Amino acid sequence: MPIRWITSGTAYANSFVYGDVLVDAGVLPMAVQPYADAIDAIIITHAHYDHIAHIREIARICGDVTICIHEADAPGLSDDVLSLAPLFGARSPGIAPDTTLRDGDRVGSLQVIHTPGHTPGGICLYDAGIRALFSGDTIFTGGSFGRYDFPGGDRAALVASIDRLAELDVEALYPGHGEPVTTGGGRHIAAAREAIRLYG
Repeated sequence: MPIRWITSGTAYANSFVYGDVLVDAGVLPMAVQPYADAIDAIIITHAHYDHIAHIREIARICGDVTICIHEADAPGLSDDVLSLAPLFGARSPGIAPDTTLRDGDRVGSLQVIHTPGHTPGGICLYDAGIRALFSGDTIFTGGSFGRYDFPGGDRAALVASIDRLAELDVEALYPGHGEPVTTGGGRHIAAAREAIRLYG
């Protein structure tokens, strides 16, 4: 089952289509349109505006979809401050999720891993069968990691989250920003683990 990387020429976050799941909803709806009929669930890695900007419109074009987010970040879907929407000159989408997630939950083949630090309810999604990790803004390729100086950020929590990710067998890494890699994902996680200790 292929993983489709979706960008739309904006500075907002990556989205990915994996089977019947869309990961994050910051891209323009027209970029999702070709996959709309196949999408049954939208999983938000965290509630910052660049990951949720077009969730209302994308949900509409996908039809009967389930919007999922970790319970600790769910308020950000309707709160301007928590979503950082004013930094983008915008308002939060003003919606409620259909399902709130917790650590260890599964959506299809994806395991929810709670990775607080960038936000209180940040999550990554891991498919052990194909050794793929959707990392949101917890870590990025190249060994960088998410900011923790926004409201709800916590450096110690982010360190612990990255430590947890470093224990996974990851080959493909699909981050919230920047280019994904299909090989050597674990090396990028290890680099982020070292970088946050040295420079974070």
